[in-house]
Amino acid sequence: MSSAKLSGVKCLTFDVFGTVVDWRGSVIRECEELGRQRGVDVDWAALVDAWRGGYAPAMDRVRRGELPWTRLDELHRMTLDRLLDEFGITGLAEADIAHLNRAWHRLEPWPDSVEGLTRLRRKFVLATLSNGNISLLVNMARHARLPWDCVLSSELARHYKRDPEVYRMAAYLLDVRPEEVLMVAAHQDDLQAARQEGFRTAFVLRPLEYGPDADIDLTPDPDFDLVARDFLDLADQLQT
Repeated sequence: MSSAKLSGVKCLTFDVFGTVVDWRGSVIRECEELGRQRGVDVDWAALVDAWRGGYAPAMDRVRRGELPWTRLDELHRMTLDRLLDEFGITGLAEADIAHLNRAWHRLEPWPDSVEGLTRLRRKFVLATLSNGNISLLVNMARHARLPWDCVLSSELARHYKRDPEVYRMAAYLLDVRPEEVLMVAAHQDDLQAARQEGFRTAFVLRPLEYGPDADIDLTPDPDFDLVARDFLDLADQLQT
């Protein structure tokens, strides 16, 4: 779809983990550094993959009512505590574990992210729309110098993506109609859920999100409004 057909879009909302920042590479580096400092030698990449793998099941426990509403920081900590035990990691002080859990606040952006967002911001309101809690997203924005106009989190709706309440909350708080919002994400199920609520959709390819050896199907849903190689390509397509 050409950018002319998206002329009514006023706001861009962004998935963050994997779309804007390299969660996997960033957290692996933090784990490896802690391991060097504390003399812990494990397969940190496997631990980080398992940590991220625990994300959806933890949210589902909240959805099923097994846990009350819980911020992502706390869900991350619950999963990390279990994995430290499973990987046989002992001897870390509470301060070490707490610092490691906040690695998700210090994720590094993809190389195109800051420049691309800066260009897009000339024309559009830019907001996060992430399952990360607000404090996490604010700290990450400051760390990575991400030029958001607004930080929106599933925490505000007390639902997680891909629950419809999250997308409805974003349109309401931005004071726009759903069709005036373009959801930008590297995850097709996120975009499909947003589209169900009337959002326009832009799929950004992030083939390295799960590492160089991951086998990911990047064939885009033909119903997406735009498909972009990265944020610079997205800015080009949106003529910013």
